[in-house]
Amino acid sequence: MPGIGDTRFERAVVFLCAHDAEHAIGLAVNRPLDGLTLESLFEKIGIDPPLRRVADEPVLMGGPVERERGFVLHTDDYLLEGVSLPVKEGLALTTTRDVLEALGGETAPRRALLALGYAGWGPGQLEQEVRQNVWLVCDPDEALIFGDDFDHKWSRALEKLGVSAAMLSDVGGRA
Repeated sequence: MPGIGDTRFERAVVFLCAHDAEHAIGLAVNRPLDGLTLESLFEKIGIDPPLRRVADEPVLMGGPVERERGFVLHTDDYLLEGVSLPVKEGLALTTTRDVLEALGGETAPRRALLALGYAGWGPGQLEQEVRQNVWLVCDPDEALIFGDDFDHKWSRALEKLGVSAAMLSDVGGRA
């Protein structure tokens, strides 16, 4: 929502990967890191360059927690047993080097994004923020998650709710 009061989340589109009574974890899917692509990251960490079809894809800033750690959200046509975490039907999250090496080769998942860091909430924190109208919630789809039109993902998420940015206010209340 406008007026969130935290520039790290202003107009952020966060895909919720895990949510239970103890915590919630999500990845911002619309925050490309300036100048950091899969190819340049792979070069820095010593992995063979990725296939041309994904080499120029940006690395995303997934959130402010553990910003040096990589999280790959991907379609579940690529799964490492005991390593990949199913997050929703058709999607999984993998955090090991294996998935990075797969992104560079023939066993790559159909769709994937690499984010550094994540957004995290403690017990009940996200629920409280939703009740306080800090966040709007919509159903995800592949285009919203994996699409490359980062500048318009926020407005597209609002459209899924039948809302336009002009309808939103940074002042809220309760009746």
